[in-house]
Amino acid sequence: MFTEVIALYAITDDLLKAVGHHEDCRCQMSDAEVITATLVAARFFGGNHVTACQYLQEHGWMPQMLSPSRFSRRLHRLFVPLLDLFDCLGLILKSLTPSTEYLLDSFPVPICDNIRIPRARLVRSEDYRGYIASKKRYFYGIRVQLLGTRDGIPVEFAFLPGEANDTRGLNALPLNLPAGSSVYGDAGYTDYQAEDDLKETDAISLQIARKRNSKRLDPPWVAYIKQSTRHYIETVFSGITSRFPKFIHAVTMDGFLLKVATFIIAFTMEVAFIN
Repeated sequence: MFTEVIALYAITDDLLKAVGHHEDCRCQMSDAEVITATLVAARFFGGNHVTACQYLQEHGWMPQMLSPSRFSRRLHRLFVPLLDLFDCLGLILKSLTPSTEYLLDSFPVPICDNIRIPRARLVRSEDYRGYIASKKRYFYGIRVQLLGTRDGIPVEFAFLPGEANDTRGLNALPLNLPAGSSVYGDAGYTDYQAEDDLKETDAISLQIARKRNSKRLDPPWVAYIKQSTRHYIETVFSGITSRFPKFIHAVTMDGFLLKVATFIIAFTMEVAFIN
């Protein structure tokens, strides 16, 4: 664990410098330390910031630890820099990966059980009620759109309400990829206009699995390649969600999204640089 904590801090500090992040020199605890403590919480403590901070302080790694309330306020102010950090990390990973194939899919993150929806306080909108086709059940929460490399390393993500379909998620992602890249996704991302626009303007090929009634049916061998290639993304999702607690505790919606983002970023750093 010591090696992983040091690696998380070193990567975080270097990325903050790369994005030109500035902080007040009078701060008792640096922004890199605050973000590192959050990533350690996501990596080892199920997102529990208090437990992670206590552990880091007791072992002498961050002796100038902030109180829980001050830590929470600092962390919320660092939400946007944290996303900028991941954008920079994604650009680095895209430049390092030898493959031009990327995997696109989404997974749900419930805010609460369906039976507790009337008492939910983070959000109160039908936009957050979504449907999980594989489980044949509804959920109340957000849907994470995730773009990963062929090796299963996330490079882009976006948050949408649970009701949002995958076509809307396709438009939410920047898809800042090298020319000649191929993006594999399931039939839910079918959008012929988006396919044509990406191919014409950015030279990006959307390799979307076709429905039976599709106007652009694939030959059997192409359909098999698409199907076998995109299956690996499910392994990525299981690796991220296995770190989630049974329920993600948060007082505000921004806090909930921040915790989900740190789970994704911690997983990305782990599979890309640590393991």
